[in-house]
Amino acid sequence: MQFPKLGGKGVEHKDRTDADAPTPDSGSDIIAEQRITFAAAFLGLVASIGGFMFGYVSGQISGFFLMQDYMERFGELQNGEYVFSAARQGTIVALLCIGCLVGALTSGKLADTLGRRMSISVFAFFSCVGIIIEISSTTKWYQFAIGRLINGVGIGALSVVVPMYQSESCPAIIRGVIVSTYQLFITLGIWLAEIVNFATHNKAGSASWRIPNGLGFAWALILGAGILFLPESPRFAFRQGREDEARRTIAKLAGVEPDAASVNAQIDEIRAKVAEESAGADTSVFEIFTGPRMFYRTMLGIVLQAGQQLTGANFFFYFGTTVFSATGLSNSYVTQLILGSVNVALTFGGLVVVKKSGRRIALIVGALWMMMCFFVYAFVGHFALDNDNPSNTPQAGAVLVAFSCLFIAGFATTWGPLVWAVVAELYPARYRAPAMALATASNWLWNFLMSFFTRYITDAIGYLYGLVFAGCCAALAIIVFLFVIESKDRSLEEIDTMYVQRVNPITSAKWRGNSKRHNESSSEAEKPEPTA
Repeated sequence: MQFPKLGGKGVEHKDRTDADAPTPDSGSDIIAEQRITFAAAFLGLVASIGGFMFGYVSGQISGFFLMQDYMERFGELQNGEYVFSAARQGTIVALLCIGCLVGALTSGKLADTLGRRMSISVFAFFSCVGIIIEISSTTKWYQFAIGRLINGVGIGALSVVVPMYQSESCPAIIRGVIVSTYQLFITLGIWLAEIVNFATHNKAGSASWRIPNGLGFAWALILGAGILFLPESPRFAFRQGREDEARRTIAKLAGVEPDAASVNAQIDEIRAKVAEESAGADTSVFEIFTGPRMFYRTMLGIVLQAGQQLTGANFFFYFGTTVFSATGLSNSYVTQLILGSVNVALTFGGLVVVKKSGRRIALIVGALWMMMCFFVYAFVGHFALDNDNPSNTPQAGAVLVAFSCLFIAGFATTWGPLVWAVVAELYPARYRAPAMALATASNWLWNFLMSFFTRYITDAIGYLYGLVFAGCCAALAIIVFLFVIESKDRSLEEIDTMYVQRVNPITSAKWRGNSKRHNESSSEAEKPEPTA
């Protein structure tokens, strides 16, 4: 699908006075006029291929470590068998995360310079360089690891720019669902990687791992080329002085005319925010901490993105094949594939949760559910499983798999998709790129720490590692209850107003603003605050 050319001749619309400008009360009117369109869905799906790339490269590595040719090329010979030490396995897994961390931190400036759409294309093609290095590796394990590092730079940058592009482009009526498709595509990528691994793991020679590795080219090429046929983010276009282009894009994606009331209201909201930004000095990196209520929001974004890792989900995706082979199950590839299938199926359910329920209740319930699953996982694995001969305790192994699936169900419907949506909604346009870059970098930092140190920790305390994740999930439920505002069905500008006005998160779902309060928040926003 190709969108009509944007820009060009101006769109005719009636001049309006300040009295016509939208207030937070107008949010429901905007939602009522908007429609769910194919154009918005198509934009969200194409951009989400960036998430598919992330999931695919994450899901494939667990299976590689048990492939004979891969072990012989990159493993270590000990007592006549090829194995991976904790250090080597951790480094291969973790260098992807280091690359992603670098990509996330450096993506914001390029996204503000080239635009969201072109940046996505550049980073997608950059990932191909890393794949070339990986697939051309012969016997040097560190060459493969360096390839993952470079591949990670592109994927980490995409993890910032893709949700940013989706949240800035899609109408409020479907924004949460569209941004959450990023997580859906992560799960689809993991799932497909597990299917391909299962299909190739018995192949002779390097085809067992080079086939799944090389397929990564396809996803990068589709995204890099396909994104160029989509419109630029209307909020970025407006900030570049292209108001007509922004107006047409908003109208196209919402299924209304360019001079519709909802389009006029959104343009006015964007114009007001840009005017606030223009009244201040040029943005410095420190303003993501000193801007209006920005210290609060920046730290909240960092905690939420780190929290997505600290739920423990990637423990199963990175090390699941190895973990379940230790439970005595005959084919750990099949078990991993089952987990991946549950992840995909329930992430579709997560899109329903995003649309029907609020952000807060879903995140709180999801965290408590995952906490319960990890308690069972830890105690059954530690007290009921015969670690010396796990085939003696098949029931315990079955319980571990069952509660791993239940955990994945909780993650896939709540913390998997919702964190991307909530963080993408936290920040005003002036600070969105650097603040999202820092928040997403925290995700990749904890991703690295977990992927590198997990083998050492599990070697030391075994299944009791689950208690660490259970405690983290409990803490995350409390954090969401106390600090996250309900943002369902609100415009990005309205959400910004709520944070600036210090709306109580616990009662935020019932908040309705008025024109007076909105104007006060606009004046307040021009004055930087040193703290939350």
